[in-house]
Order: sequence, then C-alpha cells, then structure tokens
Amino acid sequence: MDYPSTHAATCRSGCKIFGSSYHPYLMEKILSSFSATYGRNSSWIFFCEEETNIRILKLLETLKRFDKSKEWFLGKALYDEESTIIHHYAFAENPKIFKYPDLTAGWALSIPLVNKLASKLKNEPLKSDFTIDLKHEIALHIWEKGNGHQLTAVPEFCTDDATSVKAAHCATTFNTFLPLCGSPVKKENIFVAVKTCKRFHKERVPIVKLTWEKQAALLEYYSDYTDSTIPTVDLGIPNVKRGHCGKTFAILERFLNVSKTSWLVIVDDDTLISISRLQNLLGCYASEEPVFLGERYGYGLGTGGYSYITGGGGMVFSREAVQKLLHSKCRCYRNDAPDDMVLGMCFSGLGVSVTHSPLFHQARPMDYPKDYLAHQVPISFHKHWNLDPVKVYFTWLAPGEDSQKGELHQHIKEDL
Repeated sequence: MDYPSTHAATCRSGCKIFGSSYHPYLMEKILSSFSATYGRNSSWIFFCEEETNIRILKLLETLKRFDKSKEWFLGKALYDEESTIIHHYAFAENPKIFKYPDLTAGWALSIPLVNKLASKLKNEPLKSDFTIDLKHEIALHIWEKGNGHQLTAVPEFCTDDATSVKAAHCATTFNTFLPLCGSPVKKENIFVAVKTCKRFHKERVPIVKLTWEKQAALLEYYSDYTDSTIPTVDLGIPNVKRGHCGKTFAILERFLNVSKTSWLVIVDDDTLISISRLQNLLGCYASEEPVFLGERYGYGLGTGGYSYITGGGGMVFSREAVQKLLHSKCRCYRNDAPDDMVLGMCFSGLGVSVTHSPLFHQARPMDYPKDYLAHQVPISFHKHWNLDPVKVYFTWLAPGEDSQKGELHQHIKEDL
C-alpha cells in the first residue's frame, strides 16, 4: 500500500508545514508520528497540497490569533448545498450545518489536538470500509459525532489566485490551471471506450454524440447489441445490471488487439468528459510506465485493502498498464463484479499504484461545493440524473471553457 511522501518545512514560531499527496489513511498512519516527533517543540501542524502557495509571514500572523495551548481544527470551510451520495447523504436534514476543509487552501491542527487524535487512533482505528472524500471524512473523525471539534473557518486560508485583489489578505493562495508538463498528448494517441447497452442507445448515446464525442479521434461504443447506426461493438458479454467487470476486461483485451495508441480511456455512457483537457493532463505522464489514473477511492485501507479508480469519472490506462495487467492472472471473479474495484485489487497485487487526480468526478457538479469547483478546471463529471447533461457539458467541460471568465459564465455555474 502506498503512503504519501511527506515534506516538512519549519516555521520559526513553532509550526510545521507538511505537503502531502493525502493518501486516505494519512491520519491513522502519520498523526502518531507527528505527535511523537513534533509534539514537544511545535505548536501547529499545517497541511497543504503541492499546488498551494503559502505566504509564511501571513500564515504565522494568522495562527497567532488562536491560543496554541487549546485544541484547534482550522481551514477554509466547505459545505454541501444538498445531501449527496459521495458523503452517504450525511446531515440530510441540513447538510450546510457540517463544515469540512478545502485541502487546497491548507488546514491546520494545533499540537494539543494532534496529540489527542494520535492517542485516540491508537485505541480506535478508523473503521470505514470505503474511503471516498478524505476532506469530509477527516472532519467527521475530528467531529466525533458531536463530541469533538468542528472546523473553525479561517478567511486567510484561501484558494484565490495569488495575483487577485481578493487575495491581498490571504495566507494561502492557489493558481487555477491545468497541469502543464510539456506538449499535450495528441488525441490520435488516445483510444476512448464507451460502455453502453441496448437500453441506453437512444437515451444516453445521443448525449455523448451531441457533446464530447467529436473531441475524440478514436472512439468505440461497447454494447450487448450491435447497432450499425451508432455504431456499437458487441463483445459477446451479456449485459448485467451492475459491475460490468467482464465487459471491461474484454475492452482491455480488444484495446491491445486493435489499437496501437499509448492511452486507453474507459467511460460510462453517462460520463461527461473533456478530451482536450485530458490531453493536457496526460502530458504529465509517461505511457511507457504502468499508469492507472482517475479519481481514487479506497476499500479496506486500514485492514490491508486497496485503492482503486472509480469508474464513473473515467479510468485512464497507459498501454504498459494494460499489458502488465493482462499478462497477469488477475481477472474478474464473475462478469458482474465491480470492475473498478477488481482493477484496483489487481493493480495493487501487481505493485502498480493508482494515480489520483481531483479533476475527475464520480458525481454531478451539484454534488460538490461551489467553492471547491470554483478553483478547478474539471476533466469529467458523471450521471445525468435530475439535470440537463448538455448544459452541464457546455458550462463546465466544453473546449474554450478554460478561458471564459465573464459574469454570465459564473452565473450559469452558480445555477448548476
């Protein structure tokens, strides 16, 4: 199981700054280490992401407002506008009441709270089977069903652009852009596989064709029924209500047999995706290495489980990853097994780490806080339920959307 490589910087007034890739069991695995190492000579632990910009003097000034001898959980507060599946519909009666930190803005724990949490975790390890949204799960754990601490919102922890007038008061800032690692991968080097079935040929496939299909140079629809008007490819795998592991592994086999591209993307027929943004992101990775990329979830991580890429937001494979997987003996235990979890289990056994990107989304835009999406350039969303998928695509994902900054554009996003 891969854990984050954590980088520390020391503040003169006794805080420690940590940058981390935020593996889902970060709290259980490293808080005890932080407590033992820094519990006597530091006042704060400050966590941030690689892209977080920190104004050290402003951060120190901000932390001085809080009594370091007390237990504090500080951050930029996010909340759910409505109860959402990614948080198991928590606080359904009033989802806005529960606040959790935007990790991009950074978040801080006072040493007394670090010590308390470390002690508690020794006796009561995290028990959740699934890890879906770490920031929400961290806040739930610290809250302790009302017996612990709620997040204290700190306005100086920001995700505004460093050059923005709004960022003048900020201790942290964030630049909103797609990763730039060189030339984008050519769309002719990306093979796109859309999983569908006869039931959705007239309901979902037309949405794909109306929105993002034209961005893809190489795309095939895989179904349980051959339809020349789409067209679809029947892989000989019967349709199942859930899981689709048999179909996914058949797609992987076909990819190696019919395509010479370096990258494979597997999506559902109700996935909305920006191929052009994906091209930019893939420029950061080497297809000669086994890459398995998307939105990372976790299963049983506290008890020897594994991470996996959740399928709805799109699963991206390098050719090397597909070859390594299919050369192994790891396969579906049945056709309707959950394909994304089986893939995670297989890659874990092969020693291939899954690569997380928060730009892929398993759910709809309204399932995420507005402030969270405001500093993203998203690559995908999932599900057509209770929304206009065409409007969602052209609001959030269509080519050219990256540069639109007008008030109308922002207003449309707020409506969604």
